[in-house]
Amino acid sequence: MATALKPIAHDDRLTIVDHLDELRTRLMTCAIVFVVVFAVCFWQNHALLDFLNEPLKESTPTAQDAKGNGRIAQAAAAQARVAGGLDAVGDAVRAIEADPAISGTTKQALGAALPRIRAAVDALPRTTPERVPITTGVGEPFTATLTVVAYFALLISLPVLLYQAYAFILPAFSPDERRTAVPLMMMVPFLFVGGVAFGYYMVLPPAINFLQNFNDTNFDVLLQARDYYRFAAMALLSCGLIFQLPVGLLAVNRVGILSARQLRSSWRYAIVGIAVVAAILPGVDPVTTCILMVPLLLLYGLSIVLLTIADRRRGDRGDIAALEPLDGDDSEGS
Repeated sequence: MATALKPIAHDDRLTIVDHLDELRTRLMTCAIVFVVVFAVCFWQNHALLDFLNEPLKESTPTAQDAKGNGRIAQAAAAQARVAGGLDAVGDAVRAIEADPAISGTTKQALGAALPRIRAAVDALPRTTPERVPITTGVGEPFTATLTVVAYFALLISLPVLLYQAYAFILPAFSPDERRTAVPLMMMVPFLFVGGVAFGYYMVLPPAINFLQNFNDTNFDVLLQARDYYRFAAMALLSCGLIFQLPVGLLAVNRVGILSARQLRSSWRYAIVGIAVVAAILPGVDPVTTCILMVPLLLLYGLSIVLLTIADRRRGDRGDIAALEPLDGDDSEGS
């Protein structure tokens, strides 16, 4: 157990028991890290829920919307009109109190009613309430919270989990293979986090705004917490995965199946493919599809640059390898 996590070289010979011992230790390390991060995230679950609910709150239509979009906005506008009417009633009561023709008993009754009118006016909301997910089951607030906490715990502990996975499989690579694999592996977490951030700030808000306000005058738009968090997780996961495009293309290039020249010559097909991928993501509307195509096209261009560099380096090594035997033959012949 104590020697399981020592650095292992490519030439080291380990028994199957040693490999299983190392795997067990690394899995235990991952589990401990995940549990610790999960506990911290559960401690801050209110902040995490507010963070994940923010795109949904941004989709709330305002009561001042000229179209009065949605029953929520219509209810808020009606409440604002009621508040204005009560304000007018309060003004009328004060005017009556100042009228000398009104008896003292009537003025006293009106004076007692005025604070209640003012309290009613103050109690009415003047703006559209922000949308938050609803729960329909007895235990759903707890289970939905655990689900969100697990999502964040997995995302935050991802660097440690990936490091343990890389440390376990890298000794199987030769030094040359390791020089190729390590840069690709290091790109994965950064691209994934970048994709998740892009999905949260650029994809979720317009997607939720479009979907939640579509034909909202014909529906009571109430969103269940379980469905919303599943939708958000799938959208963010999809963005994180599609941001791995350069890694996937580089891996295929390393195998020798794809080259930068092929990518450059197939850019028309790539645009169509990117549009299809952006359109089939969960919950993506036409506007969001166009937004999502921008980083995908940029990643495709970045992939062309990376593959061009890789092809040139491979070509240089191939040229050197091809020239070395010739130089050796010439020297022997001389």
